[in-house]
Amino acid sequence: MRVGVLGLGVHVPAKIVTNSDLAEMMDTSDEWIRTRTGIEKRHIASKDERTSDMATIAAEKAIKDAGLTVEDIDLILVATATPDYMFPSTACLVQDKLGARNIGAMDISAACSGFIYGMITAKQFIETGAYRHVLVIGAEKFSEIVDWADRNTAVLFGDGAGAVVLGPVSEHKGIRSFELGADGSGGQHLRTDKKVKMNGREVYKFAVRQVPKTILHVIEQANVTIDDIHMIVPHQANIRIIKAAQEKLGIEDQRISVTVDRYSNTSAASIPLSLHHEVTTRRINDGDTLVLAGFGGGLTWASLVIRWGK
Repeated sequence: MRVGVLGLGVHVPAKIVTNSDLAEMMDTSDEWIRTRTGIEKRHIASKDERTSDMATIAAEKAIKDAGLTVEDIDLILVATATPDYMFPSTACLVQDKLGARNIGAMDISAACSGFIYGMITAKQFIETGAYRHVLVIGAEKFSEIVDWADRNTAVLFGDGAGAVVLGPVSEHKGIRSFELGADGSGGQHLRTDKKVKMNGREVYKFAVRQVPKTILHVIEQANVTIDDIHMIVPHQANIRIIKAAQEKLGIEDQRISVTVDRYSNTSAASIPLSLHHEVTTRRINDGDTLVLAGFGGGLTWASLVIRWGK
């Protein structure tokens, strides 16, 4: 059985904070942020808008896009580093807000790699026949945990959510290969101690080394070549990391998704947000072969090859 994406949905808060807005709050500038990160703006949730709220809206859109109802969903997985509470899980809150029956619901904590960790977890449940339709959500409210006095981290993050419904697809579509990885010895380089703490230099070195490596690995596993890949959709952490990976892989601009300028780093939400952007602008179409690649706190990485469509 092949497992693929049946529906896709996203949600971002209405409030947009530009680099110029941040320059009024801290010692920074639009040029400083853009040249170092590629970010131009980010969406910031209101005080009353929680991670579960954004996740629920994205989930509703994904279920509708799949042509299903909430009664068709068998399991809910939420990838997040910014849950509403330590417990109950954000997935349980989403289950309630969706009005879902008493199905399983749990959170996945793999930071910026979490969405792909969730997709691969869902894939296993579906392939074994335990479940038919699994809802996977990446949702973050990083604005609650960044130190707004630290310009090195505060300028990087934004809020949002993206969701997919995974289920059986035709034999020539769906997920073809994957890799999940972690190196806990580097965990201290990107962590939360009430607020986000990051050793930017070490995270950059890790990402530039690991992202091309994991992409090439899953391409080889899928028995395709880099020339067969229509588009790579990487985690949107920083334009310098994306461009460094692109250079190592030797691919053209049109074959790599870049949305960090409009959304900033939304952690577990960044890949589905980018995926949605490319699908709605018709840069990704039925039958295209894609690589999704995440990396982040843990330190973790995750990637997969998927042939788009049902």
